[in-house]
Amino acid sequence: ENPFGGLPRYTRNIGLPESRVKYIVLRSPHIDKKSREQFEMERKKQLLVIKTETHELRKKFFQLKRRATRRTSD
Repeated sequence: ENPFGGLPRYTRNIGLPESRVKYIVLRSPHIDKKSREQFEMERKKQLLVIKTETHELRKKFFQLKRRATRRTSD
């Protein structure tokens, strides 16, 4: 086990840039123009790097592809 986040030993987690967008909305357009409400949308991105052998990776992709084609044909 990886000491960081309980991931297996052959994986690692890379943090990518985060983005934040803030919106400020007037609560009342007439008398209380100074009264505002704030909203924030935050996105966090991460990249998971998995080290594996080529034949294992090929086998996993084949299984995923086969599973996806079964779902679309139903």
